[in-house]
Amino acid sequence: MFPDRSTYQAIYAVVSRIPAGTVATYGQVAALAGLPRRARLVGYALSALTDKSVPWHRVVNAKGEVSHRSSGSEGGEIQRLALEREGVVFDSRGRIDFARYRWRPEPISPDHQ
Repeated sequence: MFPDRSTYQAIYAVVSRIPAGTVATYGQVAALAGLPRRARLVGYALSALTDKSVPWHRVVNAKGEVSHRSSGSEGGEIQRLALEREGVVFDSRGRIDFARYRWRPEPISPDHQ
């Protein structure tokens, strides 16, 4: 069964809130979109993304790494360069320090959704 359009829109809405210079994990985005334990679905949604205003490059895996692309595309390198342009630093193993760069969103009140 494929997710409906509103599921992807919920994911894109969360990703759109990630500020420059910070990152979120696929699992974090899924949870914030009301889709706990659906990290893989976030990856599918981002791979289907056509709206260039959504900062997809700010979503990384749970290890703090840019995920490898199954298609063999250069997306991983593009993602890393985009993050570095925003000031995100990778260590020698290609990982991001979550203590420094992880997005910690303020809860959205029901009045402002």
